[in-house]
Amino acid sequence: MKNRKNNVLKCALGAVFCITALSLSTIPVSAAKGDQGVDWARYQGINGKWGYAHDKFAICQIGGTTDGWNTYGQDTYKTQVAGTIAMGRRAHTYIWWQNVTTQQQADKVLDYFLPRVQTPKQSIVALDVESGQQNTAVVDYALNRIKQAGYTPVLYGYKSYLQNHVDLASLAKKYPLWLAAYPDYNVTTKPNYAYFPSFDNVGIYQFTSTYVAGGLDGDVDLTGITDNGYRNGDASKPVSKPTAVEQGIVADNTPKKDITIGYKVKVNYSAHRWASGQIIPNWVKGRVYDVVQTNGDKVLLGGIMSWINRKDVEILQTATQTSGTYTVQSGDSWWSIANRYGMSMYTLAERNGKTIYSMLHPGDKLTISGQTSHIYTVKSGDTLSSIASRLGVSVGHLAQTNHISNPNLIFVGQQLSY
Repeated sequence: MKNRKNNVLKCALGAVFCITALSLSTIPVSAAKGDQGVDWARYQGINGKWGYAHDKFAICQIGGTTDGWNTYGQDTYKTQVAGTIAMGRRAHTYIWWQNVTTQQQADKVLDYFLPRVQTPKQSIVALDVESGQQNTAVVDYALNRIKQAGYTPVLYGYKSYLQNHVDLASLAKKYPLWLAAYPDYNVTTKPNYAYFPSFDNVGIYQFTSTYVAGGLDGDVDLTGITDNGYRNGDASKPVSKPTAVEQGIVADNTPKKDITIGYKVKVNYSAHRWASGQIIPNWVKGRVYDVVQTNGDKVLLGGIMSWINRKDVEILQTATQTSGTYTVQSGDSWWSIANRYGMSMYTLAERNGKTIYSMLHPGDKLTISGQTSHIYTVKSGDTLSSIASRLGVSVGHLAQTNHISNPNLIFVGQQLSY
């Protein structure tokens, strides 16, 4: 977690107390589920920060309390949830829980946060219990309230801290645990089960706080618990759709444009025959061509003037012209509107004399007219580096043009100007 003071010192102390020598019989040979993911607070920005393309889930901080009475929210929570869903990944929630020692305090904090949860029903809502004073009965009460609200209650913390501040054994009989333990601060991409904090009912293992250089928590799902809230673990099929989840689904389902004259396309390596039936030579595959003519499901490639089947090429970019005005609807955001028109949300806001932090109201009129620009639609498996290489531009240029603060964070369907 990234909300605590003296983070490095506390993590180090947690690791020292958590790490114990385990017999081979107690070390999990492999995780029951094995999906890896991350957890975020505001330090990871409005769209979060991913470690690797194989990450499957994010657990986002909604806010919390440090004194047991006053609450604070994370202004990044909703956009992180929406961004996670937009990338086809599962989003969950956690609450910072410090110095909550009475039922009255627990009710005050949960009465504020539970109605504001933006991940689906049945998804994880975890209590981050790693600092300050705690009370076993109150933690039990709070986790049960989360369960009664329709979510999956989970208790997070370092094993040593939890054992010193609550009756961890009794809580583990009722609720899944999310335990953290890591031996050092070297970049760690996979869990090292030699340092696994062995205990009953561990559902998630936070195995590093340096998942990537610069710092990021890395987690592994041991039981499939991060599928909760999503039918068959599919992020596009949540059991309920709070606003942030709905926005993420809309972004994920942004219609892909068909091929027309002016597009650049790359011939797939799997392509076998031209539309005429002749064998496609290997030197053609992987290369980029302009589309100079279309005819049904066939396109004519400039330079070699050969017809190829639509299914054998990948659309890379097109020149587009946005124009006119848009009337803001209920549930709209700068992000959702910009994606609808293939624009950067920063550009959209600037054109209307605002910033992305300006409030939008139903009925507002936004100008979407602008200059012609080249657009690339992100595909599954893309990275900013691979896109830059295809289009013959630098990663820095793409990041700057599209206001991308984290080059590791792009999502399928996102449209990039260059």
